[in-house]
Amino acid sequence: MLVLGIDPGSVAAGWGLVRREGSRLSHVDAGVLRPPKGAAFADRLAFLHDAITTVVQTHRPDAFAIESVFSHNNARSALQLGHARGIFLLAAAQASLEVHEYTPATVKKAITGNGAAEKSQVRFMVERLLGVVIEGPMDRSDALAVAICHAQSGPLMARAKAQSSKPTTARPKLRRTKG
Repeated sequence: MLVLGIDPGSVAAGWGLVRREGSRLSHVDAGVLRPPKGAAFADRLAFLHDAITTVVQTHRPDAFAIESVFSHNNARSALQLGHARGIFLLAAAQASLEVHEYTPATVKKAITGNGAAEKSQVRFMVERLLGVVIEGPMDRSDALAVAICHAQSGPLMARAKAQSSKPTTARPKLRRTKG
């Protein structure tokens, strides 16, 4: 299974590809999408859409995982992040990819065991899990962490989904008796 992980942003957005074969994870590719500085917001969104669409068409991932929106101190920044996430969700829908969303705390906990881990701790564990050194901005390792989170939980989710879709046999109701 090839998983594309996204660390969304309107100024810089990370993407990372992780392959899961059995219980083995491997690094495929990663990068950071940076719209031109000073570009109008709509033009930055168009850049992000075109760039992530190229990544999807080039690598043909089996799964798409993205960090969900979290609370933000600045309303404007939160709104712009929401717009950028929408662009990534649109690209996934256009490629007929099922979207899997994870909170930042869930990703951190899956990677480090601590939902409040620092970015440097996440990067350290991503490097250990994939056996590579991640150079450049933290957006790359954050996106790979999202991909790893799904690669590790995806098979569990699939099994749970399969279990819930199986027909169940009716069980007799148990009665409580006094005494």
